[in-house]
Amino acid sequence: MQHDDKRPMAWWAFGLANLAVVLAAALLGWYLLADPTTSPLDVYPLPFNAALFWALMFVVWTGFNLELAGFERLPQPARGVAYTAATVIFAVVVTWLLGHGLGGLDPNFAAGRAGGVGYFTGALFVLFGFSTYVMAVVNWNHWPWTDRGLRQPFVGLCEIAFLLGPTILLYVVLGIPAVAERTAGHGPVLELNTLLGWYYSIVVAIVLTGLCWENWPWRVAGGRAGVAAVSLVGNVALGTGLYFGLRAVVELVVGSSVAHELGPVLNQFPSQIGVCWVAWMILWGNAFGNRPTGLGTATNLVCRALLTFGLAVATFVGYYYVLAERVLHEPVVVGALHGNALGFLDWFALVTLLYVVGFGSYPLRAPAAAPDPDVVLLEATATSAG
Repeated sequence: MQHDDKRPMAWWAFGLANLAVVLAAALLGWYLLADPTTSPLDVYPLPFNAALFWALMFVVWTGFNLELAGFERLPQPARGVAYTAATVIFAVVVTWLLGHGLGGLDPNFAAGRAGGVGYFTGALFVLFGFSTYVMAVVNWNHWPWTDRGLRQPFVGLCEIAFLLGPTILLYVVLGIPAVAERTAGHGPVLELNTLLGWYYSIVVAIVLTGLCWENWPWRVAGGRAGVAAVSLVGNVALGTGLYFGLRAVVELVVGSSVAHELGPVLNQFPSQIGVCWVAWMILWGNAFGNRPTGLGTATNLVCRALLTFGLAVATFVGYYYVLAERVLHEPVVVGALHGNALGFLDWFALVTLLYVVGFGSYPLRAPAAAPDPDVVLLEATATSAG
């Protein structure tokens, strides 16, 4: 368990040790920053969740698109400390600028909106950014920029710049109307609960195929441009199917009476169980070596999907019926359901990424057969778009 121990850890021990560190850091951070009863900051659920979403956006841009360019020159643990500090500063500054700067010009973004909805309006950009920018890495493998001979940081900078247009377009057409105070005589394309549930299901499809399934089945499309096009269409189709499937799973888990009490809010719950699945796929792919890896392609993919989804369902039940109320001190939703998984489980995912990617799981020693934890996510994505 020490950094100077020359013996690599077993893959399962390495994964469990990562899980223990992430859980401890996530709980400690929660109690200090967000918990409604123990944190002195009084920022639950907003603007904490808004800053959390922008922190995830920073990690995607710098960790995925830019592959830690600039940070990779620092030794550990200085790299992890610098990366975490940069993430926090970016998240807080952007959240403040949107709520108190842009919010002064457009009341939809105003920090003073009831329930902190103004903060949420700004942070909703991240929902769409998480799809476009992650897909460009895990499904497109940086196409077309690496094909043109570009290297980092120019690959990441081009990716961030050119995807900004379609991401803003999605945000303006789908996102802002769903949370705006006033609309120009018409309603949103999709009501907020349905938008969150459906679009986050597309994010689940991107992570499932890009990370957990190493870009199967999109990789059979042939050339890199073909893989990019097929993965774009395929993830939207698969995500739409997952939306209905995950909604049915939630209804089965919570029961018909609770589902009836939730009403239209039930349409948001594919994102709530989806974030549990994404969190486990990120941890499993990076800390547990994306096992199994030696049972044949089809068996490997099925086992990973079933394993991570099973853990996600167990996490969903444990969180909503036990942890949210008794450990995290979150308010009731309906009946025995408490909390909002898009808060704590996104926080868990952020801490996971900061530890396994930013800190490189310091001071743990990776298994001999496992990829280097400093670049495991990036290596996984480099082979995924094959």
